[in-house]
Parts: sequence; structure tokens; C-alpha cells
Amino acid sequence: EPPDTPNDFSCQTQDMRIVTCTWSEGGDTYLYGRHSPKYTLSDEFSKKMVPCTVSCSEQCSCSWEIGQQRIYNITVTVENPLGKKTATDVFDLTHRIYPVAPFQLWEECTDTEITLYWKYQNKGIELFCQTEVRQPDGKVELRNSSGMHLNYASITVGGLQPYTEYTARVHCGAAKHFWRWGEWSEARTIRTQESTPSGKLDIWRDITPVLGGRNVTLFWKQAPSFRANGRSISYEVTWEKVEDGSKPESVSFSSVYNSTRISIDNHSYRISIMAKNNVNYSLPSVLIIPRATGNHRKTLFCSFLGTEELKEEQVNGTDDGIFISWKPRHIYDSYIIDWCNFPMLQPCDLQWKRFGPNTSSALISSAAFVPGVRYNFHIYGSLANRPSLLEKKTGYLRELPPLRDPTVERVELTFNAVALTWDYHIANESGFVRGYHVYVSPVQEDCSLKGSKKHVLPDGSVLCKYTIENPEEKRYTVKHLLPNTKYKLVVKAYTGGGETPIINFRYIDTPFNSNMLYLLVLLVIVPSLVAAICHWKMKWVKECCCPVIPSPNKSKALSFKEFKIGSEKVLKISDCIPDTLAVDTKAEAQKL
Repeated sequence: EPPDTPNDFSCQTQDMRIVTCTWSEGGDTYLYGRHSPKYTLSDEFSKKMVPCTVSCSEQCSCSWEIGQQRIYNITVTVENPLGKKTATDVFDLTHRIYPVAPFQLWEECTDTEITLYWKYQNKGIELFCQTEVRQPDGKVELRNSSGMHLNYASITVGGLQPYTEYTARVHCGAAKHFWRWGEWSEARTIRTQESTPSGKLDIWRDITPVLGGRNVTLFWKQAPSFRANGRSISYEVTWEKVEDGSKPESVSFSSVYNSTRISIDNHSYRISIMAKNNVNYSLPSVLIIPRATGNHRKTLFCSFLGTEELKEEQVNGTDDGIFISWKPRHIYDSYIIDWCNFPMLQPCDLQWKRFGPNTSSALISSAAFVPGVRYNFHIYGSLANRPSLLEKKTGYLRELPPLRDPTVERVELTFNAVALTWDYHIANESGFVRGYHVYVSPVQEDCSLKGSKKHVLPDGSVLCKYTIENPEEKRYTVKHLLPNTKYKLVVKAYTGGGETPIINFRYIDTPFNSNMLYLLVLLVIVPSLVAAICHWKMKWVKECCCPVIPSPNKSKALSFKEFKIGSEKVLKISDCIPDTLAVDTKAEAQKL
């Protein structure tokens, strides 16, 4: 194939004595040996071939020494038996200066400045140099300088941090007719000098009342604004009484320590902690421990509101942490929240975080937070380094089902109801216990009791579900049961994370309904007994209750000589002597 046109053809000089032209050779021509591409360079202004030897590796280059000529029209020609191509570069050599990299770098530094020096070969060429300063976090800052001396150049970089490592390097370009930056010098790692620690330590405390005084555990950490500014750091803790101005006590600790415990009496104390390096001390961080008064000699002392016992409020967790909010009080200059990352440890690893006076909520996050663990938070307001407990919060990153089931302690059975009483300690659970569920079902069939909700188990069986929403209520009566029936039941506690699967049941048997027996006796047996007795005494009862009316024809009064009127016997009055005779009407008397 014929050769490709040389790409990116350009020429430049580093010292105004030697010119170097470079280009890309293009694709493979698949011709080799004496038929491979041949490169030649020529100057159209001088009409001469350029006396240089072409070498190609990653790219092709050709260098030669120049005389007094400054303007060139260089053409590169590439040809093989199948064709040739050319590329041209017209340039003023004073506009194509590519300086040599600076060398022999050295530096001088203070705690905030670095002055970097270097030598250069391009004497007689006015250069413009640039310094790259790389900070420890990887951030790069570029500084420009034109400070050139007879045998060396220099640049001063200020605004640096004390006792901090920086990496610096330099490259230069022509000041008058800038073409491009020259090569970078070697990089130098430079550490600024030590200085007084800047900022303050962030300090906190935990107070435990003891007989005759208090044990105060002090904690400190380096705040985001604090810098040690030195090779080694130590801490000095000082405490003294506020009232009587007694002699202060102090103790020092190496950098590996971040807490200590001191014992004080019930007076008010001023505690200060400072960091120290080889140069000086930092500004002191101050904390006032108030006087312990009355019986309430605790760290968590009451605020000016006069509330000694604060109710613990529940808070909710999120995927990112536990959200805490509080009622702002404008008298405080800051707020502090403290908690334990591992509440079960004794003593726990106390953590704290400070907030500004205009803050009333925060998302507390920690890599140590895990689901199912209860975390307690105390919110303090601080005024002139005097903290006061304002609120208490408690919550979970995420609630889990309860670790155990309630213990049923008493079962009271009737033929149609069962009263359950159980015991359950809701502290130290894996979530806030919101209430209880009672599940009931006949052993042989699904449940459909009045007033219940259906709950379907994984195996498809149906239970009756009753909900008790008060976690302090630990008694419930299930009604509308069938007598003489076997039931299975279970009591489950539930949290915001739900409840554990139902596995074990308790079995009960409802008794026979005695009221039905009484009714059977009243409606069946008693009437039957009465009927039998009545049948047995029927004649006697009949004679007593329904006597037989005697027939007149059988009366002894008619035993006289018969006198009949028609077919009836008639008693003549003359046949007997009555004691009394009464005649109702005259008509009747006439008849007789």
C-alpha cells in the first residue's frame, strides 16, 4: 500500500541550538526491506535537505543543529514504490521553545511557607515557570512564578498547614512566545515545620455519684477544626474548684489516651483539657461541673426548668441512622447529644456530638448501630460551658420481632370462654413492644369466632386473632367458644418489627355446659316424673278432683213403691215426711 500522510508533524527546540521534528508514521504499508517507507526532511527556504537521521519507535523524530536561521519551512516526505506523501511545518524557532526540565531542586520552609529553588539550562531564554503543589488529600494547586536569577530560579508557596507533607515539582515555558510547557522536574516531598496546635479539643464527661462526692470520667477527641501541627502530641487535664480558688490539680497523658477518670467532691469544678506538641499548648477546652445539691447529686442534673425526672421519648430509626429532634431553647449557645455505641458494655463507649444554637434535630449515625439494639440518647443544652440535661430519647436503628414469647401463667375455663393471664418483661427487647396477639382455634377445624380476625398460617390453617394494643394489659378473655371442645391457643408479643412465627401451641378442653343439663332436667325429667305420679294416682286424684255424680235412680229415696210418670220414677211427697218444704212459685205448687 502507499504510505499514509505523516500525522501531527511539528518542530521545536529546547535550547535554540538543536531543532527536533516529530510525527506519527501512519498505518502499515506491508512493504519491507528496500521497499519499506523512506523519510526525508527538507527546508523550502534554504532549498536544502535537512541533515538528520530519522528514527521511529512510538513516533518518528529527527534532530539537527541549526545556525543563525530562525524561520523554517520544513517538509517531511515519506515514499515507497507505490507512492509518496508529504507534511509541512512553517515556524519561527523563537516561537517553538520547549524548555528542558528544571534540575537540582532544593527548598527552604517555615510552618506555613515553602520556598522552592531549582537550576535550569536555558540560559539566555526568558522563562515562565509553574509549580505544582500536591496536598496530602490529593488536591493539586498550581502556582506561577517568573522569579529567575542568574544561576537559579525560585518560587514561594504560602498558606500551607504546619507539619504537613507536600509534594512539589516544576516545569517552565518561554515567557515571550509561549509554545508549550516543558517537561516536569523530579518531584520533591517537603514537610512544613511544627507550630502551636490550632483549634480546641472537643471534650465531654460522664458523672457517677459516689459516697462523699462524684467520679467524673472525662473524654476528649480532636474536633474537625483542631490540628496537632506537630510530630508528637500529648494532653494535659486540669481541674480546680470554682468557688474557693484552691490549687489546681493536673495530669498529663500521651497521644494514645482519650479519656481519664477523676474523683471530686460535691463542689462546683472547672475542668480544662489542652493539647501540647513540641512548640506549645493549644487553647484550653473548658467544662463546668456544677455543685451537687440535695439528694440529686448526679451528672444528669436538672435544668432551670426544675424537672428532675424526664420522661424517655421513643424515636424512630432510618436506613441511615436514628433521627433525634428536640425543643429549641434560645438561652443556650450549643447543644450536645450523647449515647453509647455498645449499650451492653460496662462502662460503655460514650459518644457525643455537638450542634449549634440554631439546630433542633439531627440524624445520629454510626457504623456500630445494628438492628434490634436499643440506644439511649441524652440531649443537653450548654451555656458558658455549663451543660444541662433537657430531654431523653430512646430508639432502634430498626426494630426486630421479640426475642421470646409471653409466659401464660393462668388459664380460667368456662364452657364457652377462656381467660388468659400472662407475664412479660418488656425491657431489653429487640423493639418497642406495642401489644399482644392472642391466637385461638379448634384443633380439628378452622376458627371463625365472633369478634375475631382471621389469621392464615403458612400451612393454610385459619386461626382467630385478637389484638391487645396496650403492652401493660396482660389479661384477655376469649368468648364464644363451644363447650366440650379441644382448642389450641398461643399468646405472642409484637413490636414495630412484627412478631416471631407461631410454632408452639397450648391446648385446652372446654367443659360440658352444666346450664344445658339443668334445662334438660327442667324441661324433660320433671314433667315425665309428674306424669308418672299422676298416672299412678289417677283414681285417687280423680276421686279428689273430679268425684262421680250419683244417679238419682240409685237413691234410697226411690226405694219405695214405684210410681212412674212416663219412664221416670217419681217420689210422692206423701211417701216421706220432709223436714222443710219450700215452694218457689204458686204455679209450681198448684202443679204438685
